Amino acid sequence: MTNSATDASTEIPLETLISEWLTFPDIAERLDVVVTKVHNMVKDRRLIAVKVTDRQIRSVPAELLTETGLVESLQGTVMVLEDAGFDDEATLRWLFTEDPSLPGRPIDALKDGRKTEIRRRAQAMAW
Repeated sequence: MTNSATDASTEIPLETLISEWLTFPDIAERLDVVVTKVHNMVKDRRLIAVKVTDRQIRSVPAELLTETGLVESLQGTVMVLEDAGFDDEATLRWLFTEDPSLPGRPIDALKDGRKTEIRRRAQAMAW
């Protein structure tokens, strides 16, 4: 099942909504791990990857990484959104779409340590 973050945001290409993307080898280099570990991070839902650009290479938004690693509260939030029926693309659209009621984007709130508020909003979408 796929779910849309909002009608307006689904019309915006992900490449426009998210300006910087990293390939698996890029992430492996930044985190100083082997590429297979990046594949496991995606499999374990610690990162979200989608096919972007004309080459259709699975890539991850750069903002899902911090200076010290991964956005820690991302995995649990992704699981809540999956439970609400969101696929990977819809999850990224929701995380990276401006929400005036926050204000800002859910990904920014997660990075600021406001995971409870964001997960509460994500859970509400399931009902």
